[in-house]
Amino acid sequence: MAHLDLSEAVREQRHVDMVVWTLSTDALGKRAQAGPTVEQRRAVLEEIARDYPWLEVQVTDAQLISDIAIGFDVVVMGADKWDQINDPIWYPSATARDEAIAALPEVAVAPRPPHPLPSEHAVRFENNELVSSTAARAGAHHLMLPQALASGLWT
Repeated sequence: MAHLDLSEAVREQRHVDMVVWTLSTDALGKRAQAGPTVEQRRAVLEEIARDYPWLEVQVTDAQLISDIAIGFDVVVMGADKWDQINDPIWYPSATARDEAIAALPEVAVAPRPPHPLPSEHAVRFENNELVSSTAARAGAHHLMLPQALASGLWT
C-alpha cells in the first residue's frame, strides 16, 4: 500500500512520468527466504501495475543500486537502503563506493525509521510509516494491496 503511495509521491515531487518497481533475483544483503518466488511476486506486482498506466515492473540480476539505476532519471529507495549503499562493505573500496554513489541519477529516499532520512533526498508521502514489506510478510496484512492479499502468497 505505502509503496504505491511512495510511487505517486515520487511522480509528483520528482516530476517523473513512469515508475518502475524493480525486483532483484538476489537482493543484496538479504538472505533467501521461504515464501513467494521472484516470479510469483512479479506476477502480483504486474497485476497491480495494470491499474496504473505510469507503473511498470521489472526483474533484474543486478544487486547494487548503482547498477539497477542505470538508465533511470530517479532512483527511489528507503532510508535503510540509503544507509546500505553508503556502507563501503559492499564495494571493493571506499573509492568504488564513492564512484557508484556519484553515478546514481537523482536520489529519492523514503523514511524508514530508525534510519536517518537525508533531507536533501527526502520524499514525503502519506502512509510512510507503513512501508514495511517485512511486516506485511510477517502478518500485517492491512499493509498489503488487495491484489497481494488475494494472491494468498503471503498468508
